[in-house]
Amino acid sequence: MSLVLLAISLSVALGVLAFRFAVFALPVMAGIATFLHVHEGGAGFGLSFLAGLAGAAASVALVIAILGFARNPFLRLGALGLFAVPAAAAGYALAHGVAKHALEPGILLTLLCSGCSAVVAVAAMINLNALGQGLLYP
Repeated sequence: MSLVLLAISLSVALGVLAFRFAVFALPVMAGIATFLHVHEGGAGFGLSFLAGLAGAAASVALVIAILGFARNPFLRLGALGLFAVPAAAAGYALAHGVAKHALEPGILLTLLCSGCSAVVAVAAMINLNALGQGLLYP
């Protein structure tokens, strides 16, 4: 019985961790792309790793700067959408990877994955908007 409870609690913990990682899909994608670009250019692993970290930080900083200083709501929504689209794709893939073993492929699986995609995208927009509001209204 205790093994079942341990498995359930670890599954919930991994689900929460995966959700948190899916929210920040844009910086991860930017960091990996920067790492690969610099590494293919002939730099070593250490320098490529630092460039990847800088690329990830720059992507977050750019979106937060737009949210903090832009007055146009469409520009702010575009910046949030830029951050939310990769998060939505990661949320869809996360739900599909878990639910494909329990459900047959079809409408129900697609609706479940789409719902999870929407939840992750909205969570990414809320998290990033909260970071950007701190710059505008101290």
